[in-house]
Amino acid sequence: MSLSAKKPHGIQRVCKTWRLARATVQRHKALANTELQIPAKRGPKTCLSDEQILAEIRAALASTPFVGEDHRKVWARLRQERGVRTSMRRVLRIMRENGILACDRPTGVRGPDTHDRTITIETPDEMWAIDATGCLTDEGNAAVFVVIDHCTGECLGVRAARRGTRFEAIECLREAIHCAKGRYEIEVAAGTKLRHDHGSQFISHAFQDELKTLGIESSPSFVRQPEDNGCVERFIRTLKEQLLWLHRFRTVEELNQALRDFAHRFNNHWIIGRIGYRTPAAHRRILLGEAA
Repeated sequence: MSLSAKKPHGIQRVCKTWRLARATVQRHKALANTELQIPAKRGPKTCLSDEQILAEIRAALASTPFVGEDHRKVWARLRQERGVRTSMRRVLRIMRENGILACDRPTGVRGPDTHDRTITIETPDEMWAIDATGCLTDEGNAAVFVVIDHCTGECLGVRAARRGTRFEAIECLREAIHCAKGRYEIEVAAGTKLRHDHGSQFISHAFQDELKTLGIESSPSFVRQPEDNGCVERFIRTLKEQLLWLHRFRTVEELNQALRDFAHRFNNHWIIGRIGYRTPAAHRRILLGEAA
């Protein structure tokens, strides 16, 4: 305060004249203020309590013709239809505390277990697995079907085609039959189970009829549980890392030749930890020799 002019001067002019730091002056002023200042939430103050907001939320949920709407849509309906303006986080908190948040998407009711949740087998040709993946060639995208043995991890059949139809899946299965049995006839693979997912090729009538003809029992994996088909999924990962992602193929026939070469190389040189760090072919010879 100026004693002569009886007028206050700004803090910037006073600090400049007295050569003081403004931060120091402000700090001393804050220490001199003994009133307890409770920090408040920023923004405009709301006039509605949580109980009132909850009542508006329940009214909005009751008026909507839909079910399962989340807190974002409830927040929007409060603003647009009921004139209640509040934050989305507050709506989320109130709905969570009162147990009225939208539930997860319900899944279909599953039927009885079709297998015992075991994917590793102790005997060759007791359980096989089939699955498909894709590969890009210069002729376009190609479907790649593979059949492996759950016990030895062998690649029994592999086939690429321009279209991943049920007939191409059947041809890959027949290739596995010739590889494992050496012949193709009715009931030639009796006692063998085939693990597969719910792809349209594998649940088709043609594919299922082929399984019945060969004497193979269908063992579908559970819905949304790819780990049930983990053996063939792991082989496909190896196939991608060691071949499909490393090379470019001009034609589907060139891809087919590369797949056959890789299957032979995999069976005779790839070592697998779960079978004692042996190759699949060596593990089959050991098991069949012990059985003999």
